[in-house]
Amino acid sequence: MSPPVAPAGWSRWLVPPAALSVHLSIGQAYAWSVFKPPLESALGLSGTQSALPFQLGIVMLGLSAAFGGTLVERNGPRWAMAVALVCFSSGFLISALGAATEQYWLIVLGYGFVGGIGLGIGYISPVSTLIKWFPDRPGMATGIAIMGFGGGALIASPWSTQMLESFGTDSSGIAQAFLVHGLVYAVCMSLGVLLVRVPRTERPVEGAPSAFQGPQVSARNAVRTPQFWCLWVVLCMNVTAGIGILEKAAPMITDFFADTSTPVSVSAAAGFVALLSAANMAGRIGWSSTSDLIGRKNIYRVYLGVGALMYALIAWFGDSSKPLFIVCALVILSFYGGGFATIPAYLKDLFGTYQVGAIHGRLLTAWSTAGVLGPLIVNWIADHQKEAGEHGSSLYGLSFLIMIGLLVIGFAANELVRPVHARHHIPAPREAADVQRQQSESA
Repeated sequence: MSPPVAPAGWSRWLVPPAALSVHLSIGQAYAWSVFKPPLESALGLSGTQSALPFQLGIVMLGLSAAFGGTLVERNGPRWAMAVALVCFSSGFLISALGAATEQYWLIVLGYGFVGGIGLGIGYISPVSTLIKWFPDRPGMATGIAIMGFGGGALIASPWSTQMLESFGTDSSGIAQAFLVHGLVYAVCMSLGVLLVRVPRTERPVEGAPSAFQGPQVSARNAVRTPQFWCLWVVLCMNVTAGIGILEKAAPMITDFFADTSTPVSVSAAAGFVALLSAANMAGRIGWSSTSDLIGRKNIYRVYLGVGALMYALIAWFGDSSKPLFIVCALVILSFYGGGFATIPAYLKDLFGTYQVGAIHGRLLTAWSTAGVLGPLIVNWIADHQKEAGEHGSSLYGLSFLIMIGLLVIGFAANELVRPVHARHHIPAPREAADVQRQQSESA
């Protein structure tokens, strides 16, 4: 199928809202921690078990993005957004059936497997298109779209909490909440399907650089370069560190201050999740736009180096100061979001725009790995510490020290990134022929 080509006079500023409608919907994944306590109570699950749908969803996000990246490049953003709509909404409907019948495996299958495919295809659906529409500001463009994914929980967290309060936190109430999510998100994502377009030419804005300027590397060649694998490590470490807090945000802040004179209520914990979502969202547009000014390598030095410092402050002083804990967590989540939003532009700088969507999809397997590592490290250690009689902030001290080590590894990998050797570049005549063919097919 051919992607929809923008007619003459089409404003490129209509494309970011299309991307946002999809990313704000699938960004609900970041509000999963709101469902963890009700699921654990209603179905008798442990913290590790209740994290499984989220973990599998992130795994499937990376795998579907990796295997579907080439299809997205070939069929265009409208096809990808439509597939994402069907899978993501169906995942909620299957999960609703699982909660209603108290069949936990259906929740894992629906939210984790089917919904996870929707996450992956939906996540990469607008990235390549945005970079081609905004060759002059790729960091800002991808930041606008991916900001929506980070901000999804800002809407979903209080919305989901309110639904659980209205419907109840038993299996029937959870099922009704899942059902409403699936139907509403289907409507929201349809806006992106109807609105998205690809540029008619490689210079969508007069005076802007060509979308295909500079060295171009195919997805097949990119995965054979050390630069790709260095960025894979960078993304994996940064995501592991951020997702470890995000997935367990609500119970974590409750545990940290449970033994103090100012314990955190359930509603305040949900508010903390919403704050993290806001930081995640702001970091995606703020830090990625900053990367257009100071460079991708420098901004990742900030993400990884300062991120390690923030984790150290939480590990050593977090339980003595609620403001310190919250501020450090917000900074970490802003770096987490910024890392996601900046990585497509980093890839564009190194490999060009020729198959940047497919390359980005393959790189997101790092997210799949981190989606398992982050929650597993935090939940597994917390569960074992609880069995050993520990409580409060002691449940998380060891996992935070591990996160510091992972961020240091990511920092070192970023320092090893160099320009891609010319032997991996696509010869200019072949590149021009491919671009011309793609444009003629689209027209």
